[in-house]
Amino acid sequence: MTAVSAILLAAGESRRMGAVNKLALPVRGRPLLRRTAELLVQADMREVVAVVGHEHQTARELLQGLPLRIVHNEVYREGQMSSVHCGMAALQQACDTLLVCLADLPLLELEDIERLTAAFADCPTSILVPTYRGERGNPILLAYAHRQQILAGERNLGCKRLIEKNPELVTGVEMDTDHVVFDLDTPDAYIQLQLRLAGGADPQTAAGFG
Repeated sequence: MTAVSAILLAAGESRRMGAVNKLALPVRGRPLLRRTAELLVQADMREVVAVVGHEHQTARELLQGLPLRIVHNEVYREGQMSSVHCGMAALQQACDTLLVCLADLPLLELEDIERLTAAFADCPTSILVPTYRGERGNPILLAYAHRQQILAGERNLGCKRLIEKNPELVTGVEMDTDHVVFDLDTPDAYIQLQLRLAGGADPQTAAGFG
């Protein structure tokens, strides 16, 4: 059985959301950050490392009690790639596959993660990226062998740059829903999310989301 470890990226400044920390916003009755972390824990990862930065004390409180390790990216203002480096450097247990997940995926479900990990087991390349209607999404999976390449490379050689520089290593898997591409960046996106969840409509048929 393939051993998968997860890196949860939760260090960003959430600037486009304004004064509100989006990771604390409630989604289905739970703070967004905690909800995403719980999904990774439920997915039976070998190890879950959560990378915090902006308002890190708030993030720690949101994650309190979960069986994961929290690491602080002190240079989080340098961008997401610095958090990828921080998370990969903090891994302690051997595994076969790395799953890198953004914290602000409010529609992500356990079934999505399980489908991606199953797809990677049969993936002909070393990187797998979910897509929805041609748009790349998250989380992504990559072979553990890329960890050392990323850590030893330039500071900005993270998952995105690795994918861009090595398209021959990437396999895309088309998902049935937009869960992997719907992130929460703006107040308008949160309003749309609330309307969508309140309506109880199917992800593909909800008004304004088809």
